[in-house]
Amino acid sequence: MRTPASAFWEELLEYIDERRVIPVIGVELLRACPEPASGELAGGELVESVESAAPAEPAASFALDLARRLAERLGVLAAGLPEDDALNAVAMLYVAQGGRREKLYPALRSILRDMRCPVPVPLRALARIPHFNLFVSTTFDGLMEQALNEERFSGANGAESLAFLPAGVPQDLPCPMRSLARPLVYHLMGRPSTSAYSCALTEEDTLEFFSALQTERRPKLLFDELRDNHLLLIGNRFPDWLVRFFIRTTKGGRLSTPRDSSEIIADRVARGDSQLVMFLRNFSYQTQIYEGGDAADFVRELTERYAQRYPGAGSHAAPAPPAEDSPGPGEMSEGAIFLSYAHEDKPSAQRIRDALHARGVDVWFDRHCLTPGDEWDQKIRRHLRACSFFIPLISANTNARERGYFRKEWRWAVDLADETADGVAFILPAVIDESDPSDAAVPDRFRDFQWAALPEGQVTPEFGEKIVHLIREYRKRQRGRA
Repeated sequence: MRTPASAFWEELLEYIDERRVIPVIGVELLRACPEPASGELAGGELVESVESAAPAEPAASFALDLARRLAERLGVLAAGLPEDDALNAVAMLYVAQGGRREKLYPALRSILRDMRCPVPVPLRALARIPHFNLFVSTTFDGLMEQALNEERFSGANGAESLAFLPAGVPQDLPCPMRSLARPLVYHLMGRPSTSAYSCALTEEDTLEFFSALQTERRPKLLFDELRDNHLLLIGNRFPDWLVRFFIRTTKGGRLSTPRDSSEIIADRVARGDSQLVMFLRNFSYQTQIYEGGDAADFVRELTERYAQRYPGAGSHAAPAPPAEDSPGPGEMSEGAIFLSYAHEDKPSAQRIRDALHARGVDVWFDRHCLTPGDEWDQKIRRHLRACSFFIPLISANTNARERGYFRKEWRWAVDLADETADGVAFILPAVIDESDPSDAAVPDRFRDFQWAALPEGQVTPEFGEKIVHLIREYRKRQRGRA
């Protein structure tokens, strides 16, 4: 049974309003790039340009152009390449001629590295919807990140990017989707690098990526979100078998089993596959196929209806509307990290806060937002009890000051550490200059913990990963107590 168009859109907008929708974006959304000038191509894979004389069908896709450039780089004669499978075709021709497969990936990365292109209009439109903070990409370009940076951060690098690797170090979301401090693009099919098999360049690669996603290597937190939220599968151009397998993989159960989440497929390939449409209607009741056009048409209609619901929300660099439980000015959300510092060290504290926010970690550090009427001591102590970890910043400034409000915070944190179970971290001291920890003017209890070196507030990858890991463990403990 088909859902009437008005009910379809009203239901989808309700899900978006609840922040329970994840766009899964693919190749078909990358057609809006104008034909690049010589030597100026797109910032990633699979971008197609639309020919003005025939807007419904692109004259030549960027995938095809990219494949031709790859063939030229590899010395492969590649006439008559199939547009929808051009990269895979070049790879097979290269291997058939005795080429080494591992050379494909650095060659592709080298070509992509210097490409430039205006962001396709559909990606810009999605970036302007502030309710979307997690995007899953099935291509390996950087255009969604570029769209987010340009639309939400005025061109600054504010969006985060992660990628899955079947055999590399697993990358997972730093926190649940609703807690992300910055928009994040997760590349499910990898990103090109100098390493072999770093992205799904060939059909075999795609098979290996999806095989690895069935194992313990899968990004667990990401797949928890994909299972529990509604998915917009926009322009992925998956073949029949992969559409079925993708939905089955993300939902973690039989497609015919009733579930509290749905999928919307906006894809001209899927819409034109009668066997797939029949299968989904009979066995995947929660899956709907958009019949109003192609992927770009779907995004256009979505953004128009969203703008009617939220007038002005799609303006340049529009801020995300606060969640219902978002803390107000001076308040701290439950489980945030508490940064304690001398006021002279605020620039370093801000850098640490920003670096951890970029990893999806909530940080409270600005006690100066509190006003005298807020009864500072009581509120600070409540924040300390509600925080996940306490990071005191040690410096020449703290060593030089015999008095300071931060010293109160340090004493209260020591009291809480004494109440904390053995083996559970709470105080994580950090030195932000060349101060000698052995001579630092700190409570003796601080010396019982491992100190981190964060010169001028520069967060190292190791420290960032440690914090993300600690936050995950903290959340597990909290769920266990619930």
